[in-house]
Amino acid sequence: MAISEPPFTDPKSLPSRRGTTVYPGKLSEPVAGRNKTALGDALGLQNFGVNLVRLEPGAASALRHWHTRQDEFIYVLAGEITLVTDAGAQVLAPGTIAGFPAGVANGHHLVNRSARDATYLEVGDRMPGDAVRYPDDDLVGEGTRAGYRFTHKDGTPY
Repeated sequence: MAISEPPFTDPKSLPSRRGTTVYPGKLSEPVAGRNKTALGDALGLQNFGVNLVRLEPGAASALRHWHTRQDEFIYVLAGEITLVTDAGAQVLAPGTIAGFPAGVANGHHLVNRSARDATYLEVGDRMPGDAVRYPDDDLVGEGTRAGYRFTHKDGTPY
C-alpha cells in the first residue's frame, strides 16, 4: 500500500465535532458541550480510534455506558474531569489515566463539573460485533458496518 500523505498532521488543522448526532432526541443533550477531533481517522488508522476531546463546563463525554467488545482508554491532558462509574465518582486531574476493558459491565462516563474546559485523549479499538449498554437510559447500541444502530432496551426503534 502506497502512502500518499505524510503520517503526521497538526491537530489544530483538523475539524472538530460538537455534541453528537447518534443519540436519539433528548438523550444527546448531556453531550452538547463535547468537542471531539478524530485524530486517528485523520491519519488513516483503521484498527483503533484516537480522539482529542474537549468538554465544556457541565458537558459529559457520553451517556454512562459500557462496551461488550471494545476496550477504552483515556488520558487527561488539562482541567479536571469527574469519572462516574458503578462505584461512584472520582475526580481525574491532568496526567491521570483510566481504562475500561471490553465486556466488563461497569457503566462509565466523564463529566466536566468544573468551571473551565477539560481536555483528554480517548482511545478505543474497533472490534467488530461490539454492542453498547447504557445502564441509566432506555438505550442499546448494536455495532454495524455503518456505525451503531440505537434502539430502546426492548428492541423497538427510536
